[in-house]
Amino acid sequence: MTVIEPEDDGGLAPAARGPLREQVYLRLRSDLMTGRIGPGDRLGEERLAELYGVSRTPVREALARLQADGLVERDDHGLFPYRPRLEELADLYELRITLEMRGLLRILQGSGEMHDPQILGPEVQRWYGFRNEMPDPDAGFVVLDEQFHTTLLASSGNRALVDALAGVNAKVRPVRMFDYLTPDRMRATVDEHIAVAELVLDGHLQRAHDALLSHIDESRAVVIERAQQALAMARMANAVRD
Repeated sequence: MTVIEPEDDGGLAPAARGPLREQVYLRLRSDLMTGRIGPGDRLGEERLAELYGVSRTPVREALARLQADGLVERDDHGLFPYRPRLEELADLYELRITLEMRGLLRILQGSGEMHDPQILGPEVQRWYGFRNEMPDPDAGFVVLDEQFHTTLLASSGNRALVDALAGVNAKVRPVRMFDYLTPDRMRATVDEHIAVAELVLDGHLQRAHDALLSHIDESRAVVIERAQQALAMARMANAVRD
């Protein structure tokens, strides 16, 4: 197994920086995403506990969370980093676009329903807050991004579409996390989410449809480009496989 080099302070941060289980989770997530843990490395609790200088309990909890995040998968030999295939990304994004556009089209084409402002309104308020106080770039931002998109879809009134989108999100999440490591991508996401939500709430659904399609298409281009670069340049070599 690849040796995980210790932090400058010799291990995990002091407890004052957060619960130990959270520290282990964040450190392990970082090591998975930066390639310090290799794609073929088995994620054994005992070995990770030794590397991080903790007991097996916080490691076990961290691995369970990472498995739910989609960054870790289990096979017959144990837990390993999850690496979606490059060709799967394009297919999954095509499905994502189909689902999200359907939420707008079903109303545009006369379903008789309207987007529910009581569902979408509080969500756009959250994003106004992000615009006023921009979060630091962080892989975990992808969860907030997913929440916006599922909430927007839920406000259109079809729960089955939301459930299907959640399944797609889980599969692309490990690679999409790399989309939120730069300030420009964070700002663009916040601004585009607000623009789409405002158009929906104001009833400009065709413009909202076009804006949402452009937003998802840009995300797809960024994610696939970075995955391709990873295969050539090894920046994300441990997150994807050819």
